Amino acid sequence: MNLSKIRIIIAREYLNKVKKKSFLLITFLAPVLFAGLCLLPSLIMVLAKEEPRQIGIVDHTAYIVPQLVSSDNIVYQDLGTLDLTAEGEATPSADTLRAVLSRYGVDAIIELTPVDSIDVQAIAYSVKDLGMETGQVIQGAISRAVEQYRIDRFNSLHPGVDLSQAMQEVRADIALIPLLIGKDDSIAISESGIKSILSMILGLALYMFIMMFCGMVMSSVIEEKSSRVVEVLVSSVKATELMFGKIIGVALVAMTQFLLWILLTVAILAVAGLALGFDALMGAGAVAADPTGMVADTSAIASIVSTLGQIDFGGLLLCFFLYFIFGYLLYASVFAAIGSAVENEADTQQLQIPVTLPLMIGMFISIYTMKAPESSIVYWGSMIPFTSPIVMLSRIPFNPPVTDVVISLVALVLTFVLFAWLSAKIYKVGVLMFGKKSSFKDLMKWIRQRD
Repeated sequence: MNLSKIRIIIAREYLNKVKKKSFLLITFLAPVLFAGLCLLPSLIMVLAKEEPRQIGIVDHTAYIVPQLVSSDNIVYQDLGTLDLTAEGEATPSADTLRAVLSRYGVDAIIELTPVDSIDVQAIAYSVKDLGMETGQVIQGAISRAVEQYRIDRFNSLHPGVDLSQAMQEVRADIALIPLLIGKDDSIAISESGIKSILSMILGLALYMFIMMFCGMVMSSVIEEKSSRVVEVLVSSVKATELMFGKIIGVALVAMTQFLLWILLTVAILAVAGLALGFDALMGAGAVAADPTGMVADTSAIASIVSTLGQIDFGGLLLCFFLYFIFGYLLYASVFAAIGSAVENEADTQQLQIPVTLPLMIGMFISIYTMKAPESSIVYWGSMIPFTSPIVMLSRIPFNPPVTDVVISLVALVLTFVLFAWLSAKIYKVGVLMFGKKSSFKDLMKWIRQRD
């Protein structure tokens, strides 16, 4: 192959892609979306001002209302033993309930009726749905009040026995502290949840990027073939030079877009931090993680910091780069061959499904990595070249053996070389084939065809 001609094709492919409005739009819009997703929870907590819910309590038990304590979000209003049924009614009617809600200016009415000496029935009447969180808070408050009543009742029936003290003594709340022994014999807190989230993000990101940029290669091939531009191009360069030029050109587009995404996202987050205040954003994030606002224990924060400190981000970025490059090259060569075998996007479905299926399987396995990173299916998924770019990258946060990573990369590179050679044979014939819908049988015939 003529390297100077390939360089010209790479430059042409690269410039054609980066000059498109769609490239510029995605490049500059994506960081705004990324930064927005990062800032959204904090902004919601900083800017949102929710009006407290007014809850009317009709307490027929006479002991629950005194124990209900209002908060910033829920204000309890004692309605005594108000009768919610109108004259002649056996059960409350909708009209009567609406009138009571309007008269007392409450969002909901909770009617508490004793079922027996120790049990209570709680019924909530409201025009608008209270929401799951509000309902759970009210339910918890009522349950604690009934529990305290039962404790007091037990203590009165059994003098000298403090049931609440006994329950405190027998109740156990054991915290499992996960300590990981490092390769350097260090011992530190390791929170699997942080690694699982990072694993999922890496696997999903690589899946999306490979599909997006490989689809870009296939669309470019189909576009040039359908417009007959390819006939002019192959008169000056070899078909294989054209194919590899396209693949490498799009790879450079991907690298450019990655770099701009990282720089722009960091810049936007830095500006937002300066404008809103880093302390405010971090504080809002803590409140978002703990809706009760009672973040007294810093062990969770310590676990996160300790876990992130154990991750080799330099090695992680290197692995991301290598698995993206070789995973992209493997699938891009196959997608280029598919694009050369058809004349429009509609005809690609039949040929594309067997190619995208391993990627989808790899995505599903990478999700399972969060649950069992050392399982057999995850191990083999990270070794098989068609799924290894996604699955092995999702294993990286869990510190797999270096030998596994090396073997996986070597297998991926060798598979890319093999499929690049096969795809080049298909591309060389298919790109000049017009007027016939190609099948897998045709592709196999083109592969066996001698040069």
